[in-house]
Amino acid sequence: MLDGSDIIEQRFSCCRDKGEGTLIGFITSGDPSIKGSLKLAEALIEEGGIDILELGIPFSDPVADGPVIQASSRRALNAGSNVDSTLWIARQLKQRRAGSRDQDGYVPVIILTYYNPVLRFGIERFFSHASKSGVSGVIVPDLPFAIENNQDSEDFLRASKRNRIATVMMASPSTSSSRLALLISETQGFLYLVSLFGVTGARRANQRVDPSMLRFVQTTSKLAAQKSKNLAVGFGISTPRHVKDILKAGADGVIVGSSFVKLIASSINDIGQACSLLVKYSMKLKEATRI
Repeated sequence: MLDGSDIIEQRFSCCRDKGEGTLIGFITSGDPSIKGSLKLAEALIEEGGIDILELGIPFSDPVADGPVIQASSRRALNAGSNVDSTLWIARQLKQRRAGSRDQDGYVPVIILTYYNPVLRFGIERFFSHASKSGVSGVIVPDLPFAIENNQDSEDFLRASKRNRIATVMMASPSTSSSRLALLISETQGFLYLVSLFGVTGARRANQRVDPSMLRFVQTTSKLAAQKSKNLAVGFGISTPRHVKDILKAGADGVIVGSSFVKLIASSINDIGQACSLLVKYSMKLKEATRI
């Protein structure tokens, strides 16, 4: 049985071998409904061409997220979404993939969650259930990793390793060089690089990625390569041009969230239409990874 980090790294490697960047797509679990989320995830995986699915557990105080994802969390919580239902979706995706996809087509599932839902669920219980549900990795924006004597993060990392699930760590333009080096060394699967100061949210269609950010991506990608780590860039990625700019700067992958969630919100009462919009948009973004 492969560790989650191995599964994620294999996906990056597969994309690289095909001359593509890795497209990671985010949706909020339970938005607009639990079964609706499953259909949206299946559409992105089977037709949209995403390489990794990032499935967000809704939370009442998503401090790293902008208004689009905050609204999706409210809708999901109102629909009854929680840790259990999110892992149920992951489990359904695992069952649908079993025996039906070759290694090149295997799409790992990563859970994005704030720390409080995991703590309330029970750290060991969460990772045990996540492992059985086919989850490959976890991202926790509000848990400070790579800080000495942080008991919460130490407990979290021990449980993730026992259950063979990758802990993906995050860095931003404000991360110090010493801490950035430490995060690159300790992250699993890839390093999540935040491309904007502030919260999540799509750039305007005509807004290019700031040159200073592209330089930061270039520098960080070289540091990550020295440690044989993948680099994926998120926050504000919303157009094929953004995708190309980020990948040409040296990133291995891009993470798109708010733009997907906005499309879902635009067809909140028609899952079929939402699936169609997501697939068309995702295909354009995936095409842009072929640079």
